[in-house]
Amino acid sequence: MRAFQRLATAITGAALLTVSAAAAAPAATVHQATGHATRVQVQGGHTTVTTAPGIADALISHHIIPTAIPPGTEHVRHTKSGVIVKFRFPVTGGKVSLNPLGGNIRHRGGILFSDPKTGKKIAVSNFTISLTHQVLTGIVNGNPHARVPLFHLGLAHAVLKAHHHWVTARGIVLRLTKTAATALNTTFATTLFKPGLKIGTAVTKIRI
Repeated sequence: MRAFQRLATAITGAALLTVSAAAAAPAATVHQATGHATRVQVQGGHTTVTTAPGIADALISHHIIPTAIPPGTEHVRHTKSGVIVKFRFPVTGGKVSLNPLGGNIRHRGGILFSDPKTGKKIAVSNFTISLTHQVLTGIVNGNPHARVPLFHLGLAHAVLKAHHHWVTARGIVLRLTKTAATALNTTFATTLFKPGLKIGTAVTKIRI
């Protein structure tokens, strides 16, 4: 059994934090350490997603367990502010430009949301980050024809840094789209998921 599932079983009955929708980040300029006038090929890398405080606890309290779909991985920490889960997904390709910021970054792996009590589940995978449209999309339940917007990307406080052939983007905020919120609420018969809910933050490191 995965570490997250073991932890969920242990603390489901405890007092848990609740999820609250965070206000949208104020507009700001994305800081860039370097730039490319044209799009360049992405050769590899990885993206990590860290859940916002209270998110994992609220999911557990509703018996919803998020686990990584290989080759994605997960790491669970139990902190004073609650459970924090960090997912990591390998980058498989794409094309990006840094000046202006644009292009897309493709990934493998995903996240399975499941309720062990009812057997209900929904999987999202093969993520694509669109820097041009500031959205992260994914396919639903392994259906390549069902690619939907999952998260809006908040780049207000994002910082880009380049070193040799690597570019790292930190401080990307992930907020749930209406499409994703509706799908999750429908699957698990809940009203837990709200459009605009801050799910967490992402760091993308790509090799170009």
